[in-house]
Amino acid sequence: MRSGEPRPLVMTRVEQRGDAGRVAYVTVNRPEKRNALGIAGKKKLAEAFSRLAADDALRVAVLTGAGEKSFIAGADLAEMKDLTPQGADEEHIWTHRACEAIRALPVPVIARINGYCFGAGMEIAASCDLRVGVNTAKFGMPEVRFGIPSGMEACLLPQLIGWGKTRELVYSGDPMDALEAHRCGFLEKLVSGRELDAAVEQWVASILEGGPRAIRLQKALVRDWESMTIADAVRQGIRACVDARRTDEPKRLMRAFLERKKNQKRNRR
Repeated sequence: MRSGEPRPLVMTRVEQRGDAGRVAYVTVNRPEKRNALGIAGKKKLAEAFSRLAADDALRVAVLTGAGEKSFIAGADLAEMKDLTPQGADEEHIWTHRACEAIRALPVPVIARINGYCFGAGMEIAASCDLRVGVNTAKFGMPEVRFGIPSGMEACLLPQLIGWGKTRELVYSGDPMDALEAHRCGFLEKLVSGRELDAAVEQWVASILEGGPRAIRLQKALVRDWESMTIADAVRQGIRACVDARRTDEPKRLMRAFLERKKNQKRNRR
């Protein structure tokens, strides 16, 4: 960025991992406001993930907030307080579009939660496939304390943390600490600050070990499961497994696995 140019609200860095493909790192870049998102920031976030969706070599994306104190501390209340109903419609639609762009990415998205995660920030984190947080992070859905309900992708919370915990968060507006977020199932991993990047990298490395096409089929299948009956989900799973065989990826990966096992057995003799 040149001197005098406005700082980007959302930064994207794409890293080539040899023959394995590419890893994207998306950072909400407003640390002086605890990475709170106004309409402009939500638009930029949606645009960033929409662009990444066109990258056929992309394998996984990591979403985080700039600095060490906040993931995304919610919406920008200074912007929201004077909204008309029409303005509110635009604000909340862009919250949804940012979340939907994350959910629609054909590869897994990891939320690297490095601090405050409130309101729209918690909805955005819920839209990611996996969540790891530092043990000092705080979480909550405080919207009712500001005169509006928790909407948009707050509807994802029951499948992550259950109906009871969701009701507690959205009715009370009370925050919860990282230990409780992990206990109730919102966080898959809870780590110290110095362990955060290593925890993210462990997931990235594991995803890169999988077949690129298989991972994309799996992401699509997981989204299908959200709206399907068990019977329909089983049938869709069969179709996905058959579809996987339309390339040589399964044969190659299975052959490589069997060859490694054979070599290990030979080396133990």
